[in-house]
Amino acid sequence: MARINFIELPASDLGSARTFYSAVFGWGLTDYGPSYSCTTTGTVDLGLQGDMSEAPSAPLPVVLVDDIDAALIAVTGAGGTISKPVFGFPGGRRFHFLDPNGLELAIMQTD
Repeated sequence: MARINFIELPASDLGSARTFYSAVFGWGLTDYGPSYSCTTTGTVDLGLQGDMSEAPSAPLPVVLVDDIDAALIAVTGAGGTISKPVFGFPGGRRFHFLDPNGLELAIMQTD
């Protein structure tokens, strides 16, 4: 079953973004290196990307799937354009794509 499980936001000042979301919503964030931090609730989580060369230009919905390879075939078969090929990250793999309207989304599979 596929579902949105993550929203990633650009954060040019990661420290202030962490402080803001913690203060406003009481969210605990976990650091994954010097430029990435996220909540880890297991429902719909928020990721903050501080490396602006890797950051999305807008909020990035991330869809969790059971089979990333089948999802890649489905995306390209339906006319999606791959904007970032499959890559690994701590805990899984993901890729980014543009839908027919040019909106960027990502698909991930956990390890």
